Amino acid sequence: MTDPGPPFSVKIAETEAELRAAQALRYDVFVRELGGGGPLVDHDAGLERDRFDPFFDHMIVSDTANGQVVGVYRLLRDSQARAAGQFYSEDEYDLTPLRRSGRRLLELGRSCLHPDYRGGLAMHHLWTGLAEYVQAHRIEVLFGVASFHGTDPEALAQPLSLLHHQYLAPPDLRLRAQSAHFQPMDRLPIDQIDRRRAMVQVPSLIKAYLRLGGFVGEGAFVDHAFNTTDVSLILDTARMNERQRKRYTGRAA
Repeated sequence: MTDPGPPFSVKIAETEAELRAAQALRYDVFVRELGGGGPLVDHDAGLERDRFDPFFDHMIVSDTANGQVVGVYRLLRDSQARAAGQFYSEDEYDLTPLRRSGRRLLELGRSCLHPDYRGGLAMHHLWTGLAEYVQAHRIEVLFGVASFHGTDPEALAQPLSLLHHQYLAPPDLRLRAQSAHFQPMDRLPIDQIDRRRAMVQVPSLIKAYLRLGGFVGEGAFVDHAFNTTDVSLILDTARMNERQRKRYTGRAA
């Protein structure tokens, strides 16, 4: 019997066609599914894009059986951010603690999977590809924003309060939502949080970062264009224990 090979391939998009495939998947998820938008979104072509796309590396996961791009991750290193003039999330969060650290930074964003591939191996391959990218570029701190669906923080009082009370970043990593848009996350005292109920509302991407030892910044940001409430996520590779590192990389340090 012929070996069909691995079910997925992971790579950085190299061609315009690969980038458009990533933007098309982003359109399906962020625009059609979640109701997002933006000034550069191409509704006629079905592409979700913005001014930062030319500066990011776009990691794509493809189903080798049909060649379809089924997962994407957008990656921006320090040097690319300098070329872009800023990190993408700088419009939402004050990145001063990270900028002052002198450490190698990687901003993550636009992570999504095709609906038919959620809960399966595609996400594992995306994370494995990310771990290899981090190692290749000697990244020390990963960060970005992750989103709750909807723009009413009060409806998210349980999960936001849980994240604030139990996963707030230490001061040297603690990003803070820009003052003009700051939405408090500590909406409930800790003794009024129903942890089970709260965790049900936490998106799987945020849970994945927490399992790896990740933290959240202070304050949420309501993104009306994307119909989301955003929180900042920070993962310091130096703080990962052996179990977390093995989960992330697939091997021990």
